[in-house]
Amino acid sequence: MSQPKVLVQPGAGLFNLENGKTSRGFTLVELLVVIAIIAVLMAILMPALNRVREQGKRAVCFGNLKQLILAWDIYAGENDEKIVNGAAGFSDRNMSWGDHTDELAWVDEYSNSDTDIQIRGIRNGALWPYLGNVDVYRCPTGRRGQALTYAIMFSMNAVEHDWVKGVPNTHIKNRGEIHNPAPSLRLVFIDEGYMTPDAFAVYYHLDKWFDDPPVRHGDGTIVAFADGHADYWKWKATETIKEGRAREDSTSAQWTPKTPEGKEDLQRMQRGCWGRLGY
Repeated sequence: MSQPKVLVQPGAGLFNLENGKTSRGFTLVELLVVIAIIAVLMAILMPALNRVREQGKRAVCFGNLKQLILAWDIYAGENDEKIVNGAAGFSDRNMSWGDHTDELAWVDEYSNSDTDIQIRGIRNGALWPYLGNVDVYRCPTGRRGQALTYAIMFSMNAVEHDWVKGVPNTHIKNRGEIHNPAPSLRLVFIDEGYMTPDAFAVYYHLDKWFDDPPVRHGDGTIVAFADGHADYWKWKATETIKEGRAREDSTSAQWTPKTPEGKEDLQRMQRGCWGRLGY
């Protein structure tokens, strides 16, 4: 049996010479138009999808910090108002910057590179009996290969340098000491985004950053307070965001803000940590 003959007519599909009917198909131009439309739609939709995905991750991080601050609060309630040792990796040690004798740290061991050590430190830490879920200790957008991406603030029974020794209500050992300002204004946890030894460092007496401002979930970070609530802090200054991102992998970059907004970001963190400024 012979095959039907067809005649190609540009732009008009395929014409069958035997039955005189046109078999309509896509032309090259039509395919290119469809591809172009799909590309435009993808360009429009992808940023929106990324924002939705990020909002979901931010919600998980927010929930993690709510669980951590709840465990922190329950621990204090079961230990005569004494708050947990906030210096990760420094259990039962009397250091020049803080006496943690007979105190189990909230995370017992730390390592910047060994995930197994991080997980072991979490499981052996003082807050593990109140949580029992390794995933709670890590933000979904935290650095890969690290099981712990949250930190406790210097002031919350973590690190007490000479800056604040003798200054009432700055370095906290007992929950009853958190007043003036109120617990709703005192920071406990911060989403740092990666593993850090001891705690998140903030100067009390100098107008410069000690640890770098975490730039997380957009242009800010998520924090949890002593009264049990969590919040998203968005940085006001472009320099805070720029310097925070540029120095994320540095050690104690310690830079001084130059703009009024940058100084406001720093002072907000210092007041949240220590309750007041020391300069």
